[in-house]
Amino acid sequence: MNKWQRSRFQPNLPLGENGERVTASKAHRELSKNAAKEGMVLLKNKQNVLPLKKGTKVALFGKGSIDYVKGGGGSGDVTVEYIINLYEGMKALKGHVNVFEELSDFYLENVKSQYEQGAIPGMTVEPVVPEDLLKKASAFTDTAIITICRFSGEGWDRKSSLDTKDKIVLPYEDPLIKRSEEIFERGDFYLTKTETAMVNTVKEHFSKVIVVMNVGGMVDTSWFVDDDSIQSVLMAWQGGMEGGLAAAELLCGMGNPSGKLSDTFAKRLEDYPSTYNFHDSVDYVEYTDDIYVGYRYFETIPGAAEKVNYPFGFGLSYSSFQWNVVSAEEQNGVIQVKVSVTNTGSLEGKEVIQIYVGAPQGLLGKPAKSLVAFQKTRQLKAGETQMLSLEFTVDSMASYDDLGKIQKSAYVLEAGDYLIYVGTSVRNVEKLSFVYNVPQNIVVKQLSEKLVPTSLKERMLADGSFEPLPQREAHNPNECAFEKITDWQAEGYTPEGRIRKSYQLWREPFKKGCHTFYEVAEGKVTVEEFLAQMTDEEVAHLLGGQPNTGVANTFGLGNMPEYGVPNIMTADGPAGLRIAPECGVKTTAWPCATLLACTWNRDIVYAVGEAGAKEVKENNIAIWLTPAVNIHRSPLCGRNFEYYSEDPFLTGKLAAAMVEGIQSQHIGATVKHFALNNKETNRKNSDSRVSERAAREIYLKGFEIIVKEANPWCIMSSYNIINGHRASENRELLEDILRGEWGWNGMVTTDWWTYAEHYKEVKAGNDLKMGRGYPERLLEAKALGLITREDMDVCAKRILELILKVD
Repeated sequence: MNKWQRSRFQPNLPLGENGERVTASKAHRELSKNAAKEGMVLLKNKQNVLPLKKGTKVALFGKGSIDYVKGGGGSGDVTVEYIINLYEGMKALKGHVNVFEELSDFYLENVKSQYEQGAIPGMTVEPVVPEDLLKKASAFTDTAIITICRFSGEGWDRKSSLDTKDKIVLPYEDPLIKRSEEIFERGDFYLTKTETAMVNTVKEHFSKVIVVMNVGGMVDTSWFVDDDSIQSVLMAWQGGMEGGLAAAELLCGMGNPSGKLSDTFAKRLEDYPSTYNFHDSVDYVEYTDDIYVGYRYFETIPGAAEKVNYPFGFGLSYSSFQWNVVSAEEQNGVIQVKVSVTNTGSLEGKEVIQIYVGAPQGLLGKPAKSLVAFQKTRQLKAGETQMLSLEFTVDSMASYDDLGKIQKSAYVLEAGDYLIYVGTSVRNVEKLSFVYNVPQNIVVKQLSEKLVPTSLKERMLADGSFEPLPQREAHNPNECAFEKITDWQAEGYTPEGRIRKSYQLWREPFKKGCHTFYEVAEGKVTVEEFLAQMTDEEVAHLLGGQPNTGVANTFGLGNMPEYGVPNIMTADGPAGLRIAPECGVKTTAWPCATLLACTWNRDIVYAVGEAGAKEVKENNIAIWLTPAVNIHRSPLCGRNFEYYSEDPFLTGKLAAAMVEGIQSQHIGATVKHFALNNKETNRKNSDSRVSERAAREIYLKGFEIIVKEANPWCIMSSYNIINGHRASENRELLEDILRGEWGWNGMVTTDWWTYAEHYKEVKAGNDLKMGRGYPERLLEAKALGLITREDMDVCAKRILELILKVD
C-alpha cells in the first residue's frame, strides 16, 4: 500500500486474517472481557461466600442487574452491537447458577419502561419490589446479589451536600444534571433512599448477600464495609460491553479476582480534603491540599488514617499468597528489591507486589508513603512460586523545592533515612531492614520557576497545617489584542471547507511547480523547504481542524490536496473507538480507565491499546484521542471514569503501556488533558490554582512518565485555566516544561473548541486548534506583529511531522 493510501482513498481494508474485520471481532470482545476481569476488585468476602458453587440458586436485586453502565458519557461513549448486563452474564454461564427469573423479569420490565420514557443507563430510579415477589425470591434461595450502578459524563460533575451554588452548564448538559439531582438526594456518591430501603429489605430476607458495584469511580462503601449481613462485595466498575459477563464469571469462580484499588475509599465524601472547596466557585478551584492527594493525605495527615474504609492498592483474592523479600540493594543509583511470591491457596491466581518509599520530613515535608514500583505476578497455580525483581531510581525519591527551602526550583534529596515498604497495599506493607541513607542534601535536578500561582494563598503541610504562598501578579486569561470571539461563537462550529480552484485532473493533480508532500516523505525535500513554498494563508490553514471524512466525527488535520497533504482523521475516545451511531459501525467498548488502572498490569493495558488501535486504523482514522490521564483529585470530578488513578506513578506507568500498544500499530495516541483538568463544571473558564510543587509532583508527573517512556505522537492541552493562564496559551507548560525539560518533540492539539485565542495558542506552542482554526485571525495577528511567520511555521512543521508518521 502506498503512503497515505488508506487515509486518502478510504479503502476500509479489513486488517484481520482471511479478509475479516478486527473491529468488534470476537477476539477483541474476549479481550475486553478478560481485561475487565483483571481489574475488578474483590473488596470483601466473609465466610467464603464467593465464588458461587455450581448449582447455586440466586436472586438478582437492584435495577443495576439490568440497567448496566458500560462506561461514561461524552467522549468516553462507544457505539456497540450489544451490552451484557449481570443478568445476561449469569444466564450465559449455562446453568452454573440458577437465577430467580420472576424477579429479574420485574426489573427488566421496569428498566425497559424507564428507558422508553427517556432514561439512560445508570440514570434510572430504583423500583420497589412487590412484597409477594420478595417472598417468592426468599423461598427460592438464601443467596441474593445486589447490583448498584452509576453513570457520569463529560462536561458535568457529581453533586455533594456542600454543593449549593448554581452551575454553569451548556444546554445539552442541563438535562443530565437536573436528572441526577432528582434521583440522588445526597449526590450519587451515596445510596439513594430507595436503594437503601432495597438493601435493608434484602438483608432482612437473605442470609447470604453479595454486592456488585457497577460504577466509574469512588463511591460510598460505609454501608457494607463493617456490615456482617453483607458478606461479599465485588467492585466491578464500568467494565465495557462484556462487563456483565466478566462480573458473572468472577462471581462463579471462572477466574480469580486480582484487581487492586487505584484510589483510596474513604468513609465519607466529606473525608476527602478536596470536597470542601470543589464547588466553592464555578470560576476556580483552589488546590489547597497540595501534594497530599489520595493516600498521600490519608497516610500522612494526623487523624486522617482512621477515615479510610479501603486503602489504596487493596484487593482480595479467592486464593492466598505468601511473599518474602529475598534481597534489597542499591547499585549505581538504582534500588533493586527481589520478592518471592507463592500461591498458598487452592486456586490459581495473581498477586501485586507494591513498593512505597517514606522520605524524611526535612524542611520540605513529605508524604508518609509514595508508590515507586509495582509488579503483578503471572497466573500462579496452587503452590507455585515466582521471583519478582522490582527497581526504582534513587532520584525518583526526590522532592521539588518551589520556595527555596533547600534549593529553589530544584528536585532535591533531603538528608536522612529513606524507608522502603513492601507489600500488597499502602497499608498492608512491611518496612524493610534495608534503609537508604542520604548523608547530606543533594540537588538531583536544577530547573527554573514555572507555573507559579497568582491566586492560591496557602497550601497544606504534612502536619495538617497550612503555609502561605507568594503570589505572582494576576493575569487576565481573556486578554486579546483585538476583538475577542465570544464563548458562544467559539462553541461547536465545524471547520470550513477550503476551496481548491478547478484544475485539469491528468495534468495538474498538484499545484503547478510545487514540491509535494510525497517528496518530503521520500526524503527528497525537507519539511522546512516544503513549508517555505507556502503562502501565509496556506500555513495558517494548516493550523486548524479540517472537515470530517468517512466515519470520523471529530475532524482531521492536514488537508491540502494541492500539495499532496492528506486529510488525517481523529477519533474519540478513552473507552474505545467512538463512531456516531448513524454511521452504522459498531466497535468494541473497553473497560473504563479506572478499571484498567486497577489491573496493575501493563501487559493487558498494552493489549487493549494495541487492539483498539487496530480498530481505529481499520476505520481509516489515524489519531486516537486517548489515553486521558488526569489525577483523581476528588471523587466529584464527573470525568474520573476516563482517568486512571489518584497516584501519578501508577497512572504514568499504565498509560505509557497504553500509548505503546496504540503506537505499535502506527496509530497516534493523544495523551490528554494537559493539565490539571480535574473538574468539569465550567471547565473552559475555571482556574486551577495550584502550587508549582503540587503541579510537578502530582498533576504533571503522570504525563512526564508517559512522555519519557512511550513518546506519544500527540498531546492534547486542556480547556481549563492554570494559575491565571489558559492551558492552551501557556508557553511555560507547553514549551518550557513539555518540550524543554522533558525533551518531547511531538504535536500539541487543543481540546475541541477552547475559549482561548488562536494566535496566543500558536505563540505558546499549541500547534493545532480543534475542532476548527481561525486562519483569518492568525493573519490579522501577524499583521499586528503579535506572531510571526516563523511562529506559524514551527507549529505547522510539527503537524506535518505527525502526518509523516502515519503509514
